[in-house]
Amino acid sequence: MTTVVLLGFGNVGQHLYKAFSASEKVKVVQIYNRNFIETLQIPQCQDTSKLVEAHVYIIAVPDQAIGNLSAVLPFNGRFVVHTSGGVRMDVLSENNKRGVFYPLQTFSKDTKVDFSSIPICIEAEQKTDLALLKTIGSAVSEKVVEISSEEREKLHVAAVFVNNFSNHLYQIAETITKKNGLDFDILKPLITETARKVQRLPPAQAQTGPAKRNDKKTIEKHLKLLKDSEYGELYEKLTESIKNSG
Repeated sequence: MTTVVLLGFGNVGQHLYKAFSASEKVKVVQIYNRNFIETLQIPQCQDTSKLVEAHVYIIAVPDQAIGNLSAVLPFNGRFVVHTSGGVRMDVLSENNKRGVFYPLQTFSKDTKVDFSSIPICIEAEQKTDLALLKTIGSAVSEKVVEISSEEREKLHVAAVFVNNFSNHLYQIAETITKKNGLDFDILKPLITETARKVQRLPPAQAQTGPAKRNDKKTIEKHLKLLKDSEYGELYEKLTESIKNSG
């Protein structure tokens, strides 16, 4: 049984805890968090000096806090990893063995996910620690991939495009529909099919629409409708990007 201490209990920390709790191979022995969580029946602490011993310490806090938290851990030579896609492994303190355990998924506290389908990107300085991360990852996911910090940073950029940027476009679409007395829900089957299509086709082949067809008349009509909107410039830039993608 591999023992884990979770440092941080935000979106990622909560989902990791649920996934590990459902596994017979990994046990969370303690959670470190700034505030006590009354609903959890597990040892907790709000002081790093009270951290218990474990095989691995997983830091699941905002990116900007990872380095500082790792620097104040009151021990040396133990295995400490973080869960960020956009932060390099070497931001962790050299006082301990270092690694990364990055679940490539978007997490919200109240949204259930199938953790077994989430790719786990791992990295470690030592082969034995990498093997340990593979064991932990395989206990909760069907796909564990070794990826370097350099590769993970680029992967994170791609992830922002497919997740954060696309979601923002949904938000814009919702604003447009509501402003014109329309129901955003009418677009949801289109959103679903768009996501489904890219599972079986390369994105370039799945692309449709006026920009792909170079339908200038429709594009001009759309820009006219967006004339007094803050989204006109974005529409133009995305249209040009699609045109230039071939």
